[in-house]
Amino acid sequence: MTTPTASSSRAAWTLMLAAAAILALTMGARMSLGLFMQPIGASTGLSIVSISFALAIGQLVWGAVQPLFGAIADQTGSVRVVVFGGLLMAAGLALAPSFSSEFGLLVCLGVMTSAGAGAGAFSILIGATSQQLPADKRAFAAGFINAGGSFGQLLFAPIVQALIAAFGWMTAAYALAASTLLSLPLASRLAGPAKPAAVADAGLRAQLNIALADRSYWLLHFGFFTCGVHVAFLVTHLPGEVALCGLSPSVSGTALALVGAFNIAGSLSAGWLGQRVRMKSLLCAMYASRALFIALFMMSPRNALSVYLFAAGLGFTFLATVPPTAGLVAKLYGTRYLGTLFGLTLLSHQIGGFFGAWLGGVTISRFGDYSWMWIADMVLALIAALSCLPVREARLVPARAL
Repeated sequence: MTTPTASSSRAAWTLMLAAAAILALTMGARMSLGLFMQPIGASTGLSIVSISFALAIGQLVWGAVQPLFGAIADQTGSVRVVVFGGLLMAAGLALAPSFSSEFGLLVCLGVMTSAGAGAGAFSILIGATSQQLPADKRAFAAGFINAGGSFGQLLFAPIVQALIAAFGWMTAAYALAASTLLSLPLASRLAGPAKPAAVADAGLRAQLNIALADRSYWLLHFGFFTCGVHVAFLVTHLPGEVALCGLSPSVSGTALALVGAFNIAGSLSAGWLGQRVRMKSLLCAMYASRALFIALFMMSPRNALSVYLFAAGLGFTFLATVPPTAGLVAKLYGTRYLGTLFGLTLLSHQIGGFFGAWLGGVTISRFGDYSWMWIADMVLALIAALSCLPVREARLVPARAL
């Protein structure tokens, strides 16, 4: 006989596994786009700056749509949002090989693919699960779902690199388009109880006013802005850094896979620790560690080993900032409109992502290497670490096992 507790635990795991799998598909495809930069440039004649700009717009679009899709999911449920996103992302990837102009790539990769990925990203998935789980399980769930995204990067990066090398970037784009459609049947698993009819739009506006007037919310935005600079610069320009070192393109694919692999451990650790220590302390430690890893990388000989060690070190905190940031937003303002409120912090993340991707291209074009961007990354990381300290956070209560 199945007990209510066992049934509840099984439902929770089903929900988390579906959300993690969806994020693995959308993030795995999205985080592999940096591998297309040099092949697209070689086949179309477009400059690295032009392609970087298209991908930078994609960073911005991915963040901009999340509060919008988050608000829709908060009001009507997440299933239709995720299905729409999967179809849009597949269309953008499938159409990209048909265009060789900067504008065409901007529309396909910068707008369609990125908007579709945003509909199946953190704010929608963590918001959907948080509303269906008890408070003491949300930090672990956020870390578990986030680990799914990292697993997608671990899985996709070497496969995409191999497809590009063997069949060209166009075939690789078609394969990615097909893979995103796998998110459609998983979306139904996110369906939860119907939203209370008494909750009106005024509730969302009131909650937004409360959050936007809170210094802690803006400090979380700044930290996530910095995280966006780091993440976008790394996934977009690490292949370029590897090429400057005179290393094989396969090193790029392996390094990006290592980022994903170690962020699985980092995400699960962040989810576990989020139930045991203050989340603002976790964020402070993560941002400070990034400055250390970048400094060590800049002082190291530029060989494959140093690239792999850097990818592993930075990968541990790569997107592990998501669970504590989402957890703090839920702690401060509840889960009813978490998709919207966390979506806005992700918008700040992606504004940072725009600058990380775009300025990386500008830096390499103007100075011939990425040194100034690495220095800027270190400074921002240290400021972000300090900005976490004033965030208000209530003391923890003991967590129950999942």
